[in-house]
Amino acid sequence: MISHLDLTIAGIYILAILFIGLWAGAGNFNKGANEYFLAGKRLTWPSIGLALFATNISTVHLVSLAQSGFDSGLLNGNFEWMAVFVLITLALLFVPFYIKSGVSTLPDFLEKRYDKASRDWLAGVSVVSAIIVHIAFSMLAGGIVLKTLFGMNMYLSVIIISLITAVYTIVGGLRAVVITESIQTVVLLGGAVIISIAAYYRMGGWHEMKAVLQSGGELEKLSMLKPHGDSSGMPWYAVFLGYPVIGIWYWCADQTIVQRLLGAKDEDHARAGALFCGFLKILPVFIFVLPGLLAYTLSKAGLLDVSSITSVVDGKTVVESKGIYTLMITQLLPSGLIGVLVAALLSGLMSQVSGALNAVSTIVTYDFYQRYHPGVADKKLVRMGRLVAGGALVVSLFLLPLLNSYESIFVGLNDIIAHIAPPITCVFVLGIFWKKASAAASKYTLWIGSALGVGVFIFTKTYPASLLGQIPFMLMAFYLFCCCVLVQVVFSYIYPVQHTAESAQLYWKSPLEPLKHQGWKGLANYKVLSACLLGIMIVLYILFK
Repeated sequence: MISHLDLTIAGIYILAILFIGLWAGAGNFNKGANEYFLAGKRLTWPSIGLALFATNISTVHLVSLAQSGFDSGLLNGNFEWMAVFVLITLALLFVPFYIKSGVSTLPDFLEKRYDKASRDWLAGVSVVSAIIVHIAFSMLAGGIVLKTLFGMNMYLSVIIISLITAVYTIVGGLRAVVITESIQTVVLLGGAVIISIAAYYRMGGWHEMKAVLQSGGELEKLSMLKPHGDSSGMPWYAVFLGYPVIGIWYWCADQTIVQRLLGAKDEDHARAGALFCGFLKILPVFIFVLPGLLAYTLSKAGLLDVSSITSVVDGKTVVESKGIYTLMITQLLPSGLIGVLVAALLSGLMSQVSGALNAVSTIVTYDFYQRYHPGVADKKLVRMGRLVAGGALVVSLFLLPLLNSYESIFVGLNDIIAHIAPPITCVFVLGIFWKKASAAASKYTLWIGSALGVGVFIFTKTYPASLLGQIPFMLMAFYLFCCCVLVQVVFSYIYPVQHTAESAQLYWKSPLEPLKHQGWKGLANYKVLSACLLGIMIVLYILFK
């Protein structure tokens, strides 16, 4: 249990965020739908970048990346660093279409490029994935933290925090979400840096950590790229083949993420915001994953007591590593700083939930309600959005017991994404890069690909010892993507494309066309930023190969 001082700090933080969120969104209460859902399209690159990062980095990441660092070392840091390459792709190739098409949602973009059937399918999948991936899993991670720290009932604590978050999200719309997310990003990063420094200081430095790993024959825990046949199931080629499939869906085709870009002032702010988030994504390996690895070496050196999360299973001593992050907080930090870390963890939970609720309400309102009620007043659109957000929150709460069955939160999350993403990634990539990608082919690819993904997921969970069940989820994502590409290419020749005047403008005519836009001058130019970011990532992968 933590002290009254820490409880007070955490309580003050929650109330402050609630106040700021209500204040930021107060002006939107009687404003139009564009203002409520897209912040009037006035967002600038710093707030976009911070909000993108906050929506992505939730309590799931703080808890589960530390858990993965404890269990397998730096390996799962690939999910953070590979995201940088995808964010560069987002800034260079996807943002221009999204901005110039003037869409409010990504399903709306698919209708402009393909047809209504593709739009409807993506809208439905986006709502389901936002509820499961962005809301329910975040609630689960937050509940584990609050249970470990406060001894509270996991479900009750999550309900309370989520309701507080829902209040300012439902009242204030995207503007309230982005402003609070920007603050929460700073708090979250500050808290993560504090625990990283504390663990590093307790360990005595990098060399001491390496010495502990070397004594146990575990230096491979410092490697990001594993060889073929590695027991982790994530060899280097699985990462480079599978992550782009997952990453393009998540960063370039998921409404919860891309909605911040759709609210940008212009193309340059949207591109710079995405690249700013790319620079921020370098940090998690060092402040989320590495602390988990330090916790592992600290426990091996007898400097961290893990007995409270240790149990005996089939005669073997097993550490329940889901709780390692909160254990580090209570054992490595003094009173006062613990409250700051609790605030950081709550930041992750609240920012993820608020962003996803806003995205779900936007999709349902624009892609379903408005289409079947044309000419409806803005007030009714906003009211519908608020009702949808509340409903999504309730559904997410009911999913918690099911998702809690995963031993690793991070693996569970990405396992689900690996089976959802392939058909969506396929229709977006081919739609933007291939002139002949047709509307009928997109529709059949989404239907067949989604059915295939669900079928494979159910089969592999029912028969894990089968040949199919032995395929790592990263490679499975790549194989499913290849099947989807085959389906879309074949059906595009069976049902040739018939471009409209609008869809003819929504694919690149040549590989260099995306770079024709001049952009800002100097270091802020999107081409310069992209080159710098790419160079940094190549160096980092060489150092941690």
